[in-house]
Amino acid sequence: MKRSMRLALVLSALVSATGLTRATEPVEIRVGALAFLGAEEAEGAWAVTLTQLNKALPAYRFTLVTGTKAFLTAAVAAHRLDFIITNPGHYLELKIDYSVAVLASEQSLDGYSSAEAVGAAVVVLDQRGDLQRLVDLRGAKIGAVASDAFGFRAAERELLERGIEPSAFTPVFSGFPADGVFDLLRAGRADAGIVRTCVLEKWITEGKAAANEFRVLGRRGDPPTPCATSTRLYPGWAFARVAQISAPLADEVARALLALQPGAGDKVWNPPEDYTPVEELYRTLQVGPYAPFTRLGLADLAWRHRYTLVLIGIAALWWIVHVIRVSQLVRRRTRELEEAHELARLKDAKMEHAMRLSLMGEMASSLAHEINQPLATILTYARGCERRLARGEDNATLREAIGRIAAQAEHAGDIVRRMREFVRKNPARQVPLEPTSVFRDALALFEPSASAHNLTVEADLPDHLPQVSADRVQLEEVTLNLLQNALEAVGGQSEKKVRLAVAHEGANIVASVNDNGPGLTPEAREKLFEAFFTTKPGGLGLGLSLSRSIVEAHGGRLSADEDASSGATFRFYLPIIGEAARV
Repeated sequence: MKRSMRLALVLSALVSATGLTRATEPVEIRVGALAFLGAEEAEGAWAVTLTQLNKALPAYRFTLVTGTKAFLTAAVAAHRLDFIITNPGHYLELKIDYSVAVLASEQSLDGYSSAEAVGAAVVVLDQRGDLQRLVDLRGAKIGAVASDAFGFRAAERELLERGIEPSAFTPVFSGFPADGVFDLLRAGRADAGIVRTCVLEKWITEGKAAANEFRVLGRRGDPPTPCATSTRLYPGWAFARVAQISAPLADEVARALLALQPGAGDKVWNPPEDYTPVEELYRTLQVGPYAPFTRLGLADLAWRHRYTLVLIGIAALWWIVHVIRVSQLVRRRTRELEEAHELARLKDAKMEHAMRLSLMGEMASSLAHEINQPLATILTYARGCERRLARGEDNATLREAIGRIAAQAEHAGDIVRRMREFVRKNPARQVPLEPTSVFRDALALFEPSASAHNLTVEADLPDHLPQVSADRVQLEEVTLNLLQNALEAVGGQSEKKVRLAVAHEGANIVASVNDNGPGLTPEAREKLFEAFFTTKPGGLGLGLSLSRSIVEAHGGRLSADEDASSGATFRFYLPIIGEAARV
């Protein structure tokens, strides 16, 4: 019984001890490291850093996971890493694609700054006398670890700036580790090789290469490193955390890194550097996240062609300013033209009124004679009424005489009214009207002139014509002007005849004025409708020009008949109103 109890106590103690051990076991933290020189070199390079992290943070156990760039990228994507140590180019890609954030930048104890820590050397066999400068590599075979290796891209930028496009040389890739690049040179499979800065010096120190076996092309003067470099230098390797790591843990690791006390040959960790130069490198080469057709391709394209875009922008701005200026000039010119047209319209209106007064002046004597006739009749009937009243005649006779007086007064009033309407300077107003009445009123105004000059006027006016949209006074003005011209044209004829004919033809009303005068000369026919051209002594030369303007303002046209066998014939066409056209 005692033995059983003792055994139970022992087992209980063992269980308790086991549980305590598990409760205090450190949390594993996986740190990925890029092995560009191989897994063994990578483990040796970062062993001191991880050992000191384990000492500084005993609650965690930091484990190193080495691999290639592709392997580490896949591990980050699968959330199988907590932190990663990699070159600046790989860090930039992980930052953009997986939101990796740098905690510290690597610096060697050799004395150069962590802001200028990583570069590449272009090495050739010392016996290659034909290769002395980077520009001599045009058409050469160039060895490198991989196309996405940071050293290869740094050297590619230098070649590009010297006019050597990627298509101007042939790359030969050896894969990791970087030692394979030297094997390519020794085997003659490559004319030059690209390795990380200080790798050549490390080989010579380790006895893997003789001091005079290789040399560096395009060596930059006075670099901040003790090693030969062919490229500009970029910020050192990044110690970065992946996106899922908590901020408190990341802060602890960052403080531990910056507080490490490295020994000779160990790595030093400084606060994060600005990796903008790396972004510029990738943007210049259009690789990685800045390659065309990636999500950053458009911004990269804009940056690459920024000067062209600036020129295009300036040209577009100039074009916009030009268009605005031209628009303003067009508007100003349009306004000036409108003002000029308005002035011309007012001038035409004044000239039209002057022509109307001129016509009235030419017809004044005949019109005065025409008015004198009803006035004389009125006077005769008035005297007769006085005599009848004196003789005491009956009212019936007086009423007849007074009626005749009133009729003659109305006749005289009609003549005066037509003269006032014709001469009055009223604005043109086109309204629907029946054209027959217009032509009859024009003939009534013209009748005194015709009688005074023994002119026979024949009129062919239908009783009903379709309506036109016109200004009555302007239509009378055109008709009177053509009749007056015809009167003057037949002045030398023994038998003077003028014929006014109006007809409905298709969609138009056609009015023609024909005379039996001598007709038109070729010169007169050519300049017939020009302003200020006249064949009449003392004429203004405005009648036909203004008549054509009036007819065209009504949507019609005025022409002279060239086929007339004798005399002259003028025709003007007026479009009828749509409703009448359909009837």
